[in-house]
Amino acid sequence: MLTGGASRRMGRTKALVEVDGTPMAARVVAALRGAGCAPVVAIGGRLDELAVLGIPVVPDDHPGEGPLGGLVTAMRVFAAHDRADLLVVACDLPFVGPADLGDLIRVAGEHPTADVVVARTDRREPACALWHRSARPAVDAAYAAGERAVHRVLDTLTVVEVELPAAALRNINIPADLPEYP
Repeated sequence: MLTGGASRRMGRTKALVEVDGTPMAARVVAALRGAGCAPVVAIGGRLDELAVLGIPVVPDDHPGEGPLGGLVTAMRVFAAHDRADLLVVACDLPFVGPADLGDLIRVAGEHPTADVVVARTDRREPACALWHRSARPAVDAAYAAGERAVHRVLDTLTVVEVELPAAALRNINIPADLPEYP
């Protein structure tokens, strides 16, 4: 789970902003675990603050470099694991559920040659994607070449898109985004 970022627009640590009485990051952790993901790790952010999530928190190797830097870190951290896939979800997607993430996992199993399976509504949501280890060289190379946008890296890979409900991918970036939601 990506938990880095300065949260300037939110004005406080976004991962710990509560939705329905639960920190957004804790909601994402529950969705990842509910989809069968283990281990679940937070990448980036203030380690002292994020300790309340009860999961390992790994410093971002590239703080301040956006989600692509966090993805590079996550791929490095999980490179030693036996699993070939890495499900990465941003902490500011608190409405994504286990079934939504399960759809990404299922589709990845149906498309073993895909480098990445990405969620989408009317557009791709690169902050909710399942990355196959085959994508790592291209991700690392793009980052080393100065790229910082995940969506541009996706354009260089074999991608399968999975349509998810817009409500599941509702992003919370500023206080005005906080619910009064359906």
